[in-house]
Amino acid sequence: MNYYDVGYVVNTHGIKGELKVASKTDFPKQRFAKGSQVYLKTSLKRIPLTVDGCRTQMDLYLIHFKGYDNINDVLFMKHHLLQIDEKAHQQINLKPDQYFYQQIIGLKVVDVQGHPIGTVSNIMKTGANDVWVVSRPGKHELLLPKIKQVIKKVDFSHHQVIVQLMEGM
Repeated sequence: MNYYDVGYVVNTHGIKGELKVASKTDFPKQRFAKGSQVYLKTSLKRIPLTVDGCRTQMDLYLIHFKGYDNINDVLFMKHHLLQIDEKAHQQINLKPDQYFYQQIIGLKVVDVQGHPIGTVSNIMKTGANDVWVVSRPGKHELLLPKIKQVIKKVDFSHHQVIVQLMEGM
């Protein structure tokens, strides 16, 4: 079975078993909704967890899991990934021009003339729109806003993204 990363446990929060989680998903409200099931990936196994509550604090999510009501119960979860299974992954219906992060990360980036630019290495959520981070050999990373003026086509058959660089990029 395939598993997909949806969060990273940064730290504990308070003494009642809450965790600070950095989202690694484009759908945090659905993934961390009360009653949702996620898995904590440790070096030895995946532990199923049920979300009992979730709220935001700045750019992190404060999540409480059923049955973990004390800071001592959750200390071992620090610095581990939260994942979902294939079934949960399939439950999200994407709109046209909407993609899962793992579909985009790793794609080659070329300009509209076909010249190679680099590879999408990360995606940053900025509020207004996502920003795709492009790693370029021997150069600084390039930040591409996910807007129609820049991202012209996502071509999965050729494993690439075609972009129109704006002036100054």
